[in-house]
Amino acid sequence: MEDEKNHKTSPSSLPSLCKQLASSTLRESMELNIPVVDLSVSDEAFLVSEVTKASEEWGVFQVVNHGIPTELMRQLQVVGKQFFELAEAEKEAVAKEEDIEGYKRNYLQGIKAWDEHLSHRLSPPSLINYKYWPKNPPQYREVNEEYTRHMKKLTEKILGWLSEGLGLPSLALTQSLGGEMAEYVIRINYYQPSEKSELVIGAAAHTDIGALALLVPNEVPGLQVFKDERWLNVEYIDSAVVVIIGDQLMRMSNGRYKNVLHRAMLDKERFRISWPVFVAPDGDISVGPLPELTGDENPPKFETLVYKDYLHQTFAKWAVEKVYSS
Repeated sequence: MEDEKNHKTSPSSLPSLCKQLASSTLRESMELNIPVVDLSVSDEAFLVSEVTKASEEWGVFQVVNHGIPTELMRQLQVVGKQFFELAEAEKEAVAKEEDIEGYKRNYLQGIKAWDEHLSHRLSPPSLINYKYWPKNPPQYREVNEEYTRHMKKLTEKILGWLSEGLGLPSLALTQSLGGEMAEYVIRINYYQPSEKSELVIGAAAHTDIGALALLVPNEVPGLQVFKDERWLNVEYIDSAVVVIIGDQLMRMSNGRYKNVLHRAMLDKERFRISWPVFVAPDGDISVGPLPELTGDENPPKFETLVYKDYLHQTFAKWAVEKVYSS
């Protein structure tokens, strides 16, 4: 559809857009605090309003007092860091093959640094492949399973508020993603220090192709979002979770919620590590503007597609555009 084709952060336009941003705005970053929502507030209407406003205006916000135990978040970071400190042979035991899951290590020749990450599914149980879950450190599985339980509760709360912000029942978005069959994937990103930290590596400018990402970083800054034609640093708040709106929530809301463009930067002296959990529709679910949100005065801005077909089309567009823009 014409609106999707022309949307400034449409997934199909990202490769050329990111190339422009990398060259023209690389150093134009500054501190500007993105919205922070305190979930300890008992006023549900207030929470709906705050989460909705942040998603419409920013496409990203942080939540505090979210119910995930601070000690559990600390343990998640400890076992993740311990994995990346293992010998390379041990990490290769869970190496990535053809799917999105597993450990991957790339040497970035231009800046003489390593890009490392580990990905695996957390839910639903029927899609979990423990082959890609590290056996060392020994507490890794227990910590991640407990974290998943809390993360799913938080995700469902946020989706409920976002649904109500659209004037829909609180379960509308959760059900539209497939309910219990929605996919949760964790990706641990490990960025080593680099003297050329002004360069974007690993997580170059992109929007998230799924519905939602909930990210926990370590204390080293580096996450940036693009707003008002400039890059803004995301302030580190201890124990906060960064919530990032993805392409599918933008499409389901018929453009009301923004899919924010973001990237990760290196630090010159310290390693950066982040734990985003990506929430995406079941692959067989049809995703598009929800019928309740469209009509004669508000026609659909995006085509409804089976999610796995959307993924294939998007990846194909990226590959073609990369060839013609390189």
